[in-house]
Amino acid sequence: MAGSGFSFGRGDGGQPKSARTPLQRLLYWGAVLAVWGVIFLVVFFAVFARDLPDTSALYDIDRQPSITYLDRNGALIAVRGSQMAPPADLDALPDYVPAAFIAIEDRRFYHHPGFDPIGMTRAVAANMRAGRVVQGGSTLTQQLAKNLFLSPDQNLKRKMQELMLAVWLEMKFSKEEILALYLNRVYFGAGAYGIEAASQRYFDKGAKDLTVGEAALLAGLLKAPSRYSPVSESERAAARATVVLNEMVDAGVISPEQRAQAVTEPVRVSRTLASQHAQYFVDWLDKQIRELVGEPTEDMIVETTLDLTLQTSAERAVRRILDRDRSKGVQQAALVALDGEGRVRAMIGGASYADSQFNRAVDAQRQAGSAWKPFVYLTALESGYTPETRVNDAPVRIGNWSPRNYSGAFAGEMSLANAVAQSTNTVAAAMADQIGRDNVARTARRLGITSRIGLEPAMALGAVEVSPIDMAQAYDAFANGGKRVRAYGISRIRTPQGRVIYQRASRESGPVQAISNPYLYYQNQMLRGVMTSGTGRSAAIAGRDTAGKTGTTSDYKDAWFVGYTGGFVTAVWVGKDDNTPMRGVTGGSSPAAIWKAFMEAALPRLNAPAIPNGPAMPEGWQPPSPVENLIGSIGDLFGDNPPADEGVDPLDEPRPEPEQPRREPAPARDEVPVLRPTQPQPEPAPPPEKKADALFF
Repeated sequence: MAGSGFSFGRGDGGQPKSARTPLQRLLYWGAVLAVWGVIFLVVFFAVFARDLPDTSALYDIDRQPSITYLDRNGALIAVRGSQMAPPADLDALPDYVPAAFIAIEDRRFYHHPGFDPIGMTRAVAANMRAGRVVQGGSTLTQQLAKNLFLSPDQNLKRKMQELMLAVWLEMKFSKEEILALYLNRVYFGAGAYGIEAASQRYFDKGAKDLTVGEAALLAGLLKAPSRYSPVSESERAAARATVVLNEMVDAGVISPEQRAQAVTEPVRVSRTLASQHAQYFVDWLDKQIRELVGEPTEDMIVETTLDLTLQTSAERAVRRILDRDRSKGVQQAALVALDGEGRVRAMIGGASYADSQFNRAVDAQRQAGSAWKPFVYLTALESGYTPETRVNDAPVRIGNWSPRNYSGAFAGEMSLANAVAQSTNTVAAAMADQIGRDNVARTARRLGITSRIGLEPAMALGAVEVSPIDMAQAYDAFANGGKRVRAYGISRIRTPQGRVIYQRASRESGPVQAISNPYLYYQNQMLRGVMTSGTGRSAAIAGRDTAGKTGTTSDYKDAWFVGYTGGFVTAVWVGKDDNTPMRGVTGGSSPAAIWKAFMEAALPRLNAPAIPNGPAMPEGWQPPSPVENLIGSIGDLFGDNPPADEGVDPLDEPRPEPEQPRREPAPARDEVPVLRPTQPQPEPAPPPEKKADALFF
């Protein structure tokens, strides 16, 4: 039909529209893409760049103040918090040090603009094949951007910001400057930021002195500092360092000969870091520091009472006996050594700090067993008894409870000194009941026991939960002349510039006379007898004036030895964390062996004197005949302790088992053995014991 229909391809004049040339089409679509590109960039920056961090903070360091712990001689124990060191000069480092990081972290570092499309594609493909993240695609520059400016969150926005900041860093700095920034700011674990701090922390040397193997180990740490720590994960760290060495050979950084030499040369980690047991001591001080000076706002140096040489001796003694007695179920141990002023010289909080940071020396509460009995006997001495008072080892019933001796037999009449040496349960239980268990509790409190003390009859035999540090500070009064002390570990806190923040005053919680004479004299004589002819014979050290007490709980769940010489006391506990029984382990076996091994190493260094007599005796007092001679003439009344030369540890007694009480009427009071003080027959008095000089450390 005329005049009907649609017309295509014509202009207003009805003429056909000419087609675009290829150049015109290219320009047209280029303009379209440019417009959309601008729109995309505007949206991109609006979304991802809106809250980018302030890059002016590039040179600022946001970190927690560091706390450096020194032993009493100024040796480094540990550094807690962030440790920063002066920046390492890249030009002063051996070529293989920065090359190790490039080889393992970013092989194409010198050839990309901040991000590596090839590396990212390779990482995506590897992760897709594995079905999980097995390879990262971040460049060294991206890692620096993340460390400097961003949080560790894993999300798209943070990744895009990381790319943007990496490009900005590449535009602003040279490759060498970026590498130097990276090496001086990256975290190496153990509180060390930067390669100089890491080199000092792990190897006790500057970064310019690093060997090929040490450089490889530090480069391998960056993947996961805690997982590849050479302290707690030495085998894993060594395997990772080997991977780095292989990459260095592939990259041409080192020759195969250099790699072979690096593998054969052992990398030795700093003794300070390897000495993990000292970390229990540092943990103990950490809370105290905040109580003394508040939350740290600047770097601090804490001068402590610890002696690293003694600490090392304690670690060796504990490790050796734990390994020796593992078959007996000995899994954990704790040790606390104090001098006569209460200063902590060594502390072991467990078998391995890397495996468990729970401090058994301070925080564990375990039953003391017969190591508690000295508090019973000191109370008895102060009530009128003497070491030569005759007591009766016979069946005892206190209410529904009837304690038993380890031997299952009763020896009849004996001296109080012999009852202490042989750790006779019936005598201790009856005596505590007669003199008053509340009085025994007051004595223990007076000497330094801080935990709860129940007043049930079994308390007399050690059914009281205590910590090793409490036992050490309580026994310290026997070792230092009768003065109560409070265990402490901080002498002074100062800044690196020398400004003193805290100084322990000489009168602060100073010793207070807690035991008078002749009671201290008697107590020390009886506890010496434990070492010469009692349950602690295996711990005796020839030529040394020592005293102490064993302790073993029922079913061998806990075993103790607390012993001392002049001005120095050490408490040792062994057992299991789950409170299950060991196999026949007593206070006279594993704990005594640890105590003896440690004290034999420590005493020559301490030059400790004999156990001091303490305060002056009452006017007119005359010492009795030597208790050791009396005990030696009596011998082993039970017959269950082997002679000392047989090399068998004497058995200590377990505590009673209250879970099977006898439900019988309570006997009349006079059925309980009556323990009456009797004065010994007058004998010629030996010359007074010479007072030992005060012990100074």
